[in-house]
Amino acid sequence: MKALIGVVVAGLLAGCGTINTVFRDDVVTSDNLKEAESFCGAVPRVYSGVVYDFCLLHGQAPKPGHSRSGPQMSFVALDIGVSAILDTLMLPYTLYRQHNDGGIEVVGR
Repeated sequence: MKALIGVVVAGLLAGCGTINTVFRDDVVTSDNLKEAESFCGAVPRVYSGVVYDFCLLHGQAPKPGHSRSGPQMSFVALDIGVSAILDTLMLPYTLYRQHNDGGIEVVGR
């Protein structure tokens, strides 16, 4: 049972907005938002996980045969709450990074 819980938690964290924006390279964030055809041009580093999730929700209309509802969107909605908590814990680091590096640019939009 503990292993199953560990796998579920790891799976949720792998898609977490904060993990994608704080702990992964900026190129990964940019590529993910380009793939989602988001209208966001940049993501600030402060509360970046929450902004990243909103950017995923704020994209082009789905292509025919693809749905922007169901489990994927409910996961993003759930992740906004989790990302808000993690972003608050990461605030000293993200304030430092925002001051030194600026926001995460979505290149090639």
